[in-house]
Amino acid sequence: MAVRIAGLHDVQAAAAVVHGHLSPAPLIRSYALERELGLPTGRRVWIKDYGWTPVGSFKVLGALNWVARNLDRIGDRPIAAHSSGNFASGIAFAGRTFGKRVIIVMPDTAPQVKFALTRSFGAEVRTYDIARDHETGERDRLTRTIAEQENAIQASPYDDADVIAGNGVGGLEIVEELTRQGRAVSHLFCQVSGGGLMAGHALAIGSAFPEAEIVGVEPEGADDFRRSMAAGERVRLDHPSSICDGLLSYDVGEHNWPILRRYVKSAVAISDRDTRRAMRWLDDVHGLRTEPSGAIATAAALARRADLDGEGDVVVVLSGRNVDGRQFREWTSDL
Repeated sequence: MAVRIAGLHDVQAAAAVVHGHLSPAPLIRSYALERELGLPTGRRVWIKDYGWTPVGSFKVLGALNWVARNLDRIGDRPIAAHSSGNFASGIAFAGRTFGKRVIIVMPDTAPQVKFALTRSFGAEVRTYDIARDHETGERDRLTRTIAEQENAIQASPYDDADVIAGNGVGGLEIVEELTRQGRAVSHLFCQVSGGGLMAGHALAIGSAFPEAEIVGVEPEGADDFRRSMAAGERVRLDHPSSICDGLLSYDVGEHNWPILRRYVKSAVAISDRDTRRAMRWLDDVHGLRTEPSGAIATAAALARRADLDGEGDVVVVLSGRNVDGRQFREWTSDL
């Protein structure tokens, strides 16, 4: 079957769906980050904070668009999906919005806040042993078994054109707000895992600001996209590892890769220690308690992992804030 690659027109169409249910996530000017980066007067730094969505992450955007675009195919059947946690609550929210039953496969080590959010929207949760999944393939097998036994429609958390387009609505919001203010983008720092967030944002930002440097950000122990860029083809990691539980996909999706290759100009790998420092910085300076996956793009900016020379504003994506309080305190102490 031919792979359908999402385009800007799909993102624009998804905006009508997403904004029918959600207000835009805030785009916040960070005066503190401007000072940290030593930007000249006239250039600004913006944080796109998806922690303000009803599920605490960007994942609800793609989930809403996917369910809306697949209503006829779903019919009375349930939706099955696997997720490290944020797509779980996103698709659960979308399922409740459209009156669909949702069954989610999550790792046994997922933060409790992600389990609680997912169940709060009515989804059923089943778990697997993530420590051995690279050997057993239990996650995918369990999801397929649920789809077969329950006659469910299976949703991908990132490798799907409708999910990419929905996620891109956030990028479109960035474009529309900065264009309204008469501003341009010189750099976008955005997380890459399976590629659903980055592909959607790259479509919007890259189309509106073709000179912008779009920087993909990954953990050092899960840098399959950086390796893929170097190799010129998708590279799979057998056992990705990091405290960034939302960025541990084995490889970028088939639907995502062509978009990433076209728009993303560089990729950087960030240590977990730098991510922890960024989590603490965001909390100390902005009062934002973030999950590691959410803070890693800020970590890349703080560590100056891109040449910020040029004209235009810098945009940093804060992809999610779902972290258990005790774990957050452990990660942000002793630095």
